[in-house]
Amino acid sequence: MLDDAAVERALVVTAHPDDVDFGAAGTVAGWVDAGVEVTYCVVTDGDAGGFDPTVARADIPGIRRAEQEAAAAVVGVHDVRFLGYPDGRLVVSIDLRRDISRVIRQVRPQRLLCQSSERNYRRIYASHPDHLAAGEATLCAVYPDARNPFAHTELLADEGLDPWSVHETWLMVGAGSAHHVDVTDTFDRKLEAILSHASQMTDPAGLETRMRSWLSDNAAAGGLPEGRLAEAFQVVDTA
Repeated sequence: MLDDAAVERALVVTAHPDDVDFGAAGTVAGWVDAGVEVTYCVVTDGDAGGFDPTVARADIPGIRRAEQEAAAAVVGVHDVRFLGYPDGRLVVSIDLRRDISRVIRQVRPQRLLCQSSERNYRRIYASHPDHLAAGEATLCAVYPDARNPFAHTELLADEGLDPWSVHETWLMVGAGSAHHVDVTDTFDRKLEAILSHASQMTDPAGLETRMRSWLSDNAAAGGLPEGRLAEAFQVVDTA
């Protein structure tokens, strides 16, 4: 049994391999540096991703899992869990809510980071339908499912997983982002993590310029000094 008071833990839930790296790897690197134990839960294997027609589609899930594990290691995360749902067909099902609740009860995090369930019309590419579904299912797992002993009763009765309440939930790239984390000092690791997803990179040479532009805009929106880089979140009290 984990000693809940001994260490701070964070759980990151995303739809696809690479989502966390684009949205939050700089922040995660900072958490790890501060001694937080971070676990990744990736809902799909990203099997609908990639761009090279010479790569067999059956090989994509294994490739993308390996890329995510490599990217996680760059920022100091070594616990990466995959739920194996089909890429591009994610819905907010009871099964998905249960499976995310299971991971919450296993990890028992004080902090959880996930994708927003709200469509962002200013940055539409962040609002992939799988992102929205993963975000909504995760929020349902945070409240009420994971904390309710009478929800998904098999988790307690058959697996011995006690209910758990997440203290705070961070939403990536939400329309109401108001919390900006300075990631200037962890940017190099964030960039390396993103580049670990080689199967998804059509223009790796231009990635740094694009990322610096996006993160500079975040920093300006958050009132940080010129030259700083930031990731943006909406933080919700879910204790």
